[in-house]
Amino acid sequence: MYKFFEKLVDPFANPSFLAAPDSVWRFLLGHIQPFRHLLPWMVLLGILKAGLECGLIFYAGRLLDIMSQSGVDGFWTNHKFEMGGALVVLLVVRPFLIWVHHLFLDQAVGSNLQEQVRWHAHGHLLGQSTSYFEKEPAGRLSNRVMQVGQAVEEIFHSAFEAIWFSLVYVVSAIVLLSDIDIRLGLPLAIWLVVYLLYVRRMSARIAIASMNWSGERSAVSGTVVDAYTNIETVKLFADTGKERDFSLSAMQRLRRRAQLYRRELTGLSLGMNLLNGAMIAGVVGPAVWLWTKGDVTLGQVSAAAALTIRLNGMTGWIMWVASSVFQNVGIIRESLASFARPHEIADRAQAPGLRISNGEIRLENVSHKALRNSGPLRSMDLTIPGHQKVGLVGESGSGKSTLIRLVLRLIEPEQGRIFIDGQDIAEARQHSLRSHISVVTQNPSFLNRSVRENLLYGKPDSTEEEMIAATRTAEAHDFITNLVDHEGRSGFDAHIGERGASISGGQRQRLAIARAILKNAPIIIMDEATSALDGQGESRILKNLQTVFRDRTVIAIAHRLSTVAEFDRILVMESGRIVEDGPPDVLRAANGPFAKMWNHQTQLESGVFSLVAKSG
Repeated sequence: MYKFFEKLVDPFANPSFLAAPDSVWRFLLGHIQPFRHLLPWMVLLGILKAGLECGLIFYAGRLLDIMSQSGVDGFWTNHKFEMGGALVVLLVVRPFLIWVHHLFLDQAVGSNLQEQVRWHAHGHLLGQSTSYFEKEPAGRLSNRVMQVGQAVEEIFHSAFEAIWFSLVYVVSAIVLLSDIDIRLGLPLAIWLVVYLLYVRRMSARIAIASMNWSGERSAVSGTVVDAYTNIETVKLFADTGKERDFSLSAMQRLRRRAQLYRRELTGLSLGMNLLNGAMIAGVVGPAVWLWTKGDVTLGQVSAAAALTIRLNGMTGWIMWVASSVFQNVGIIRESLASFARPHEIADRAQAPGLRISNGEIRLENVSHKALRNSGPLRSMDLTIPGHQKVGLVGESGSGKSTLIRLVLRLIEPEQGRIFIDGQDIAEARQHSLRSHISVVTQNPSFLNRSVRENLLYGKPDSTEEEMIAATRTAEAHDFITNLVDHEGRSGFDAHIGERGASISGGQRQRLAIARAILKNAPIIIMDEATSALDGQGESRILKNLQTVFRDRTVIAIAHRLSTVAEFDRILVMESGRIVEDGPPDVLRAANGPFAKMWNHQTQLESGVFSLVAKSG
């Protein structure tokens, strides 16, 4: 039975990860759509459940009248079947009704809605550009993804478990009291209108306070995660007390936001209790007065009192439910700052895949402003023939990384176009473009998974033999086989920590090179790919890579010029422009920028060796 209800909706059936609406209401409606066929049943069950609860309290008043009128002798004789029916309702009908209601609410909706929202939020964020993640702390984003799913589910749960139930209960109470005497139902109806107006007025204030609190909570989460992620920096450059003091101001702001939010809740509580007192007096008082006049029975007075006292307790429950709803609305509103933002780089509708046969890369009048971590590109025209090995050199900020990011379409050019084998990469799917390019960066990062999973990430269908061969080429096989993680997993099954933190920088670069080799893409991009390796290890790996580079287009950023000395072509960049272009040996003889850099590095290395020799 449970599985039947849990499978009524597949939360992962819709693979579309469009930007969320910028309205909380439209966001909620969008995520409830897959569950819309369940709503009529849940509405009906809510009516039956609340009506039954109200009816039972009202029946208690009737029971009192029956007992007073029948006496002990006539009670069972005249009402035994009625009592049997009441017992069946209490022991069978009511529990079954509540059980079915929770099957819909918890199994069909509750177990699916949270994960549906999180899956869509996560999918949308994965489609954002890398520059988006440079601006937004990872801790804040992960906090929003986790919180927003729970917030939507709790609002839905509250709507049917508490709000709808209570509304039906009040309406049923008004109908039952009006059936006794209109003068009993009218005060409750007036109270309901005033109550709804009051809640509406307070909801806006509480939602704003909740949004501010949620935003500050996400900021604190980002601060804490940042400290944990960079714990080595904290240990090396500061003491933990200093970092605690830094996070203290954020937590103090969070405390202040929480206090302002709870002030609104306290004000809501005061107003509700005043209204509830007026409601009890407005119903029970007239009921007693009508009893003194003989217009109602003692049982009816008792039922009216029980209904209103139960309603008083229920409104206290509703107050906390309402505060939870307001808080969750604030969480959603704050999260929409991330999820409602359209993708900076989006595939066009029906974009085709990229077809690469030769690997020629061509830039036509491409410009891009300076980025935070790289220089600008200015009206660049460049053609890299297929299978050519090109080294990019130049000072930091000259535009090398910007050029690479443009080719990978991690950023878009402000003007100009980029072609691969004659196809405009802006017209092709991003995944298709990047699936044809292997990349090794200066600071490679890895997922907190096993070595095997990280190696196969770019090409999951690789065989074990291919994976091992790639690690041998990258001289990573020996250290991988000796790995043992904190849970005892070893070799290729060992986990290497967040961003590969449990292995050294040189090992990370070897692993990244192996991953790129295994991907077997027609274009290879290397950004200081061997900078963390010692000279001998670098020489061996570069020699091994000559076979990998064959029949592939290779672009390598290099500060250590010896790594590109055997390449077909060198591009020297300054201030976003190519100032020198040619084979390495020709440029060394030309006495231009490349020759000066080469001679400078040679002199530095000679000076270092000379100092080492003298010190020895």
